[in-house]
Amino acid sequence: MKRRTLLIGASGTAAVLATSYWVISNNTLQIASGSDSMQADDISEDEYPKLAKDWTEFAPVGQSFPDPSDKLTLSKEDWRYRLDAAAFDVLRNEGTERPFTSALDNVKDTGVFVCAGCDLPLFTSAMKFDSGTGWPSFVTKIDGHLETSRDFKLILPRTEYHCIRCGGHQGHLFNDGPKPTGQRWCNNGVALKFVPKNSA
Repeated sequence: MKRRTLLIGASGTAAVLATSYWVISNNTLQIASGSDSMQADDISEDEYPKLAKDWTEFAPVGQSFPDPSDKLTLSKEDWRYRLDAAAFDVLRNEGTERPFTSALDNVKDTGVFVCAGCDLPLFTSAMKFDSGTGWPSFVTKIDGHLETSRDFKLILPRTEYHCIRCGGHQGHLFNDGPKPTGQRWCNNGVALKFVPKNSA
């Protein structure tokens, strides 16, 4: 099985989040700290959800982001003007970019991934892992910033998710991710922008 690494940066939410990286081995999330490693099953149920809640620790100090309740509704023409052709196809037409074409798939810095349509934070670098699929993938999401729906475009039902603020299509949720969530939030890179923690 291909070794996959869940990136983690920034410190502070909990002692387990202060490590430099997480490793996925035999489909189990392990925290690597120097020569030691801890299985994710050893992390308390109270610690892991902090990945989804304490996202501001991965954002540049002092930088403001839109609130998910501040909805952004634009005409198709306005969206076309605001986005490049590839981002428009994914975000507004629910297209899919070709795998292994997004530079964000290889991002290893600490920071926040925001919607390319409206700048709402959706994921942090602590949630990202190398799924080997060619698309940026995450084990969980920022609470309350994404909505899901059923997608039947490939006949078999899939779970599609989109930005709660602007409705932009981001990707699909699969249940073949690492423990403890078992989730793989498979995202189109052109639907995201990366804001590094040290950018401000």
